[in-house]
Amino acid sequence: MEITFYKYQGTGNDFVMIDDRSKLFPEKDLFLVQKLCDRKFGIGSDGLILIRNKEGYDFEMIYFNPDGSQSMCGNGARCAVAFSRYLGIIEDNTTFRAIDGAHEASVVGDEVELGMSDVSTIDNEGQDIYVETGSPHHVRFVENVLEYPVFEEGAKIRFSDRYAPKGTNVNFVTPLANDLIQVRTYERGVEDETLSCGTGVTACALVYGYQNDLNEVKIKTLGGTLKVRFSKKDDGSFHNILLIGPAEQVFEGRIEI
Repeated sequence: MEITFYKYQGTGNDFVMIDDRSKLFPEKDLFLVQKLCDRKFGIGSDGLILIRNKEGYDFEMIYFNPDGSQSMCGNGARCAVAFSRYLGIIEDNTTFRAIDGAHEASVVGDEVELGMSDVSTIDNEGQDIYVETGSPHHVRFVENVLEYPVFEEGAKIRFSDRYAPKGTNVNFVTPLANDLIQVRTYERGVEDETLSCGTGVTACALVYGYQNDLNEVKIKTLGGTLKVRFSKKDDGSFHNILLIGPAEQVFEGRIEI
C-alpha cells in the first residue's frame, strides 16, 4: 500500500504527518513506525503523527515516538494543528484530542498557540526538579548549557532507577536574561538530544517562571525560539498554559508500506 505523508517541523523538531481519517494506517505495526522515523532506512523524524476523526472534536492526534511508544508532544501538536489547517479540517481555532486529553489551539500568523494541560505540582529534589506537562520531564539548571554533555548526562538520568521502568525526558537549562532561558533536551523514545522539545520547554518555563515570579518566558533551543505564557494559582499550580511558536510544512512525499 502506498501512502502520502507530509514532513513538518517546529523549531527543528520534525515529524512525519499522515492524514489517517480513513483509518488505513496499521497503527499496531510498531516496526513500521520505527522504520518510517528512521533517518537511514525511512523518512526520518523525531516522531510520527496520525490525524484522525474524533467525535466531539475537530480531530484526534495520535503521536508515536521513533521507538513506537506514545506520549504527548507539544511541538508535534503544534504541527498537527498546522497540518489540520492545511487539510481544511479547521480554520484558525480548534479543539482536538491527544493522549493526555483535550487541547485548544489557535493559528496566529505563522505561529501556533497551543493550550497545554494544567500542571498541579512541581517536585523539587535538590538541584533537580520534576514536572509533568503531558509527558514526564526532569529539569536541571546548569552554568553553560551550550557546553554541557547533554547526551551523556541526559541518558544517565533518563535510565536511572528513580524513573524506572518508564524513564523520563531530561532538560538542562541556563538563564540568559530576566525572561529568557536556553534549553537543551534529551528525549525519551528518541534516545538522543533533539533540536527542541515542546513539553520540555513548557516544563522549564514553568519552573523558571515560578522561581522568578513571571507569567511569560521565552526559550531559546538549538532549533529556534519558543514562548510559554501561563497563569499561576496560590497553591503553586499552573493553568492557561500556552506553548507558542512556528510550525512549518517542509515537503510532501509518498512511500510504500
